[in-house]
Amino acid sequence: MPNFSEIPWIARHIELYRTDPEKARLWDSSIAGGPGLLPTLLLTTTGKKSGEPRSSPLIYGEAGDAYVVIASKGGMPKHPLWYVNLEANPRCELMVGAKRVAARARVAQGAERDRLWKQMVAIYPPYEEYQQRAGARTIPVVVLEPAR
Repeated sequence: MPNFSEIPWIARHIELYRTDPEKARLWDSSIAGGPGLLPTLLLTTTGKKSGEPRSSPLIYGEAGDAYVVIASKGGMPKHPLWYVNLEANPRCELMVGAKRVAARARVAQGAERDRLWKQMVAIYPPYEEYQQRAGARTIPVVVLEPAR
């Protein structure tokens, strides 16, 4: 499988985030078979092996002053690389539209995970199908909290 950012429509979305972040925030997911406009942020992690910055556009929700993303990888059996990067180093940077945020990632657990999962499924219903496809892998719900 190619690097996430090498997939043409994802590469275009990353480039749009860098040139017109307000336009990129509301992404037309129909290009990838989605339901239409969805809120997206641009997550930049530090590569676990390379130490280089790696950016990924992700659908997000909000929980207080934090942002919530789902490490679904379309229901594949392994976690997405951005999640693996966050496991190694939870410090990250976000662009939410033109707003830049230094953040720290953590994985939601228990009742918090259940609540945030339902919130994110309301935004993007295919997450339920992705969880079924993932089999034994529980898809992580990641909370990106602004660094203090």
